[in-house]
Amino acid sequence: MDRKIEKKKWTPKKIALIAFTALFIIFTIYSFVISESGSRLNVDRDRITISTVRHGEFLEFIPVSGTVIPLRTIYMDAIEGGRVEKIHIEDGSIVEEGDTILTLNNSTLQLDVFSREAHFLEQINNLQNTRLNLQQQRLRLREQVLSYEYQMKNRKRIYHQNEELWEKNLISEQEYLDSREAYEQMERQLMLVAETLRLDSLATENQLRHIESSLERMMTNLELVRGSLHNLILTAPVSGQLTSLNAEIGASKSRGERLGQIDILEGFRVRASIDEHYIARINIGQRGEFDFAGQTYTLEITRVYPQVREGRFEVDMEFVGDEPDNIRRGQTLRIRLALGALEDAILLARGGFFQRTGGQWVYVVSASGDQAIKRNIRLGRQNPQYFEVIEGLEPGEQVITSSYDGFGDIDRLMLR
Repeated sequence: MDRKIEKKKWTPKKIALIAFTALFIIFTIYSFVISESGSRLNVDRDRITISTVRHGEFLEFIPVSGTVIPLRTIYMDAIEGGRVEKIHIEDGSIVEEGDTILTLNNSTLQLDVFSREAHFLEQINNLQNTRLNLQQQRLRLREQVLSYEYQMKNRKRIYHQNEELWEKNLISEQEYLDSREAYEQMERQLMLVAETLRLDSLATENQLRHIESSLERMMTNLELVRGSLHNLILTAPVSGQLTSLNAEIGASKSRGERLGQIDILEGFRVRASIDEHYIARINIGQRGEFDFAGQTYTLEITRVYPQVREGRFEVDMEFVGDEPDNIRRGQTLRIRLALGALEDAILLARGGFFQRTGGQWVYVVSASGDQAIKRNIRLGRQNPQYFEVIEGLEPGEQVITSSYDGFGDIDRLMLR
């Protein structure tokens, strides 16, 4: 009798297949769990700073330090060298134009001035004598002309009288001819002297003009020589405050050496030092702001100095509108210098994260708020408050902006 053979449910092949599948699933789950646990880091929420990405107006500016200086400063240099003999006004005093500030003494210059003065006076005296001689010569020629004119009139009168007498046969013909020749000779002499006077007058006029010009130059040079002694006295060229006086009694000063400066008390400007990285973006007309005594004031760049020293260059800025009442020379101001105009942008607050990531990635807080996930982003311009977000973040998202030191390469932060 035939017997039905039942098929076994758990064959070795089936058992092996189920066991392999189970092991694969267990390994996959184990690997996932291990991987997840290895990329997680528990972080105390109270120890981090979370900022919200927002949409707003972005103004790119940089913080710079500026020093308050007078709007106009007049420098005083030594025109002539010498030894400081007396100081009449002390540093910091208010001076009026023409006030004597200090006196120098230079005996060598004094002797040289006296010698040159005597030389010029001698030349002036010689020129004046020459002018006098020329004038006297011209007068003598005029006197000679007058004398010849008088003699010619007499000889002309005698000639005409003799002519009448000769016609009446009262005098000899020879006498008549002698009187006529004497008259004609005197007439020729008068013409010659008159021509000599005319030519001499022209030459004399030229010489006198030359002498007068020479005398003027001599007198000017004499005044300059005498003025050299006045240059030993330093006077205030303008009214203002004597803010620097580089002089001590008995100190020797060379020609051209800086003796001091006067600040004209009619306003202030600010000289700011800027990193050379921004030199191509700084132009005349750009503005900056600073806070002083609870108010905000505006400055405008009026001059850019292109010289770069120790990695920095300087600009001069003047106040736009009112300037602070209590501002003083030498004060330091913290200025927010704008590099562009206001623009709409996605903004992320600045923080310590940038030192670690360079702005290439951040930790973005999840919607549930219990974790922060690493995400690649791209930042653009910046100012002391915000970064401009180019891509990777949307307004409303929250980002950890405090320092990432201690996080390592963790991809996920678990917030507690």
